[in-house]
Amino acid sequence: MTVTVVGGGLAGCEAAWALAERGHDVVLVEMRPATRTAAHQSDRLAELVCSNSFKSIELENAHGLLKAELRDLGSVLLPCADVARVPGGSALAVDREVFSREVHARVTAHPRIALVREERVDLPSPGVVATGPLTSDALAAVIAARLGTGALAFYDAIAPIVSAESLEHERLYALSRYGKGGGDDYLNAPLDREAYEAFLDALTVADQHQGHDFDQVPYFEGCLPVEEMARRGRETLRFGPMKPVGLPDPRTGREPWAVLQLRREDRAGQMWNLVGFQTRLRIPEQQRVFRMLPGLERAEFLRFGSIHRNAYLNSPASLGPGLVARDDDTLFFAGQLTGVEGYTESLGTGLLAGINLARRLAGRPVAVPPPTTMLGGLYRYLREADPRHFQPMNANFGLLDPLEGRVKKDQRKARLVARAREEFATWRGSL
Repeated sequence: MTVTVVGGGLAGCEAAWALAERGHDVVLVEMRPATRTAAHQSDRLAELVCSNSFKSIELENAHGLLKAELRDLGSVLLPCADVARVPGGSALAVDREVFSREVHARVTAHPRIALVREERVDLPSPGVVATGPLTSDALAAVIAARLGTGALAFYDAIAPIVSAESLEHERLYALSRYGKGGGDDYLNAPLDREAYEAFLDALTVADQHQGHDFDQVPYFEGCLPVEEMARRGRETLRFGPMKPVGLPDPRTGREPWAVLQLRREDRAGQMWNLVGFQTRLRIPEQQRVFRMLPGLERAEFLRFGSIHRNAYLNSPASLGPGLVARDDDTLFFAGQLTGVEGYTESLGTGLLAGINLARRLAGRPVAVPPPTTMLGGLYRYLREADPRHFQPMNANFGLLDPLEGRVKKDQRKARLVARAREEFATWRGSL
């Protein structure tokens, strides 16, 4: 049977692959380049428009555990990320260009997947809608009318990228937090207290872009603009993206007062991302304020930070089990459109949507992992969160069922992971 997947991002590619691998002919519909978005720069599938990091690969990290589960389910995108990997400590950081080329090549080469370039303005059945946070206005209106509830909206911010050759490397030092990964995967710009305070003063008064009703739109707390964090308190950045813990300066042997980390964007190390510095400052202000940071005095900005509008569904109010439409059990939704936040979370919902649509077409019920697993805990949140206060969610251990009995704090994550791995294997065996 031919099925339709709308959206050629992370979730859409995973859904299309899962369906094709289960014997279905798939029409993968992507509106670019005929209809463009405010954030995408290429026409390839699975373009990463925000960070180049899929976050941690460590099993005792929520994102690492989720990756392990998705690899067990046959993810096609995570192996692509492995191919495109660049040094990033314990994070799965990738060269964006290599990653999107790899995904595009693999997906379009599948004999059961046909890529169609057009803007879809109706909902497919059977099908998967994975159009992401930049869903076109026309399709968003159709979705809202069909589901009987309006989409919520928030604004997401992108961090700047600077040229390696423009950095004053003698003012920086190479070190991963606690020496993880290769030990020196990040560049670090150390600030003493005086420099940190001066930077805060400049950041909090810098001129910003003002979007339509911008200040009335709630930010996602996991991706606040750096200037918004700075206004929340003088110590907020020091306990957030500028946290110096685990990053002693080898020249002094001491941790600085605060530190900016720069993460490699490409394999050659020509581009570096200002970690956690997503922003809505105007371009001249980004140049002025961020060049106050040690080593960035002459920084060449290869990409400035920017703002784009993200939309997401109130999934607890509008979708059924497995993120299926309540009036059509062969219409699934996936990706950031459903209220998950993060690359791995998005591709995970796409993968499971593809698996579940194949199950429904075979006359089998929707299957969702137990809430003792990371993917299952995420799906439970999307199903059971209070619709009145629903906001996007990352993978985290708070989504999992608590452990029984008393467990020492330093053993908690290991126990949660061991239980999750065991119960995920049992669930997967029942598919």
